Amino acid sequence: MNATKKSIRLSQHAKEQAKYRGCSEEEIRQAIQVSPWEKAELERLQCQKDFVFNKAWNDKKYKTKQVKPIFTEEKDEIIVVTVYVYYF
Repeated sequence: MNATKKSIRLSQHAKEQAKYRGCSEEEIRQAIQVSPWEKAELERLQCQKDFVFNKAWNDKKYKTKQVKPIFTEEKDEIIVVTVYVYYF
């Protein structure tokens, strides 16, 4: 289930990891809003969304960027704990 009407808040760690790994907060929000959710470790949730990239990351060109947020669903909001980003 996607709770798209709930606000989405990124923890400080998630913000730092997003910047370090090359994704935007908007990409994280999109992934949560449109992708199916799955169970993750420690009673958290996860989802993933592929974005067209066609750019270089760390001096190598990739066509696709996959954003995979790890989050918890609270009563009034979704809290993003961290985010993984894969390039292929």
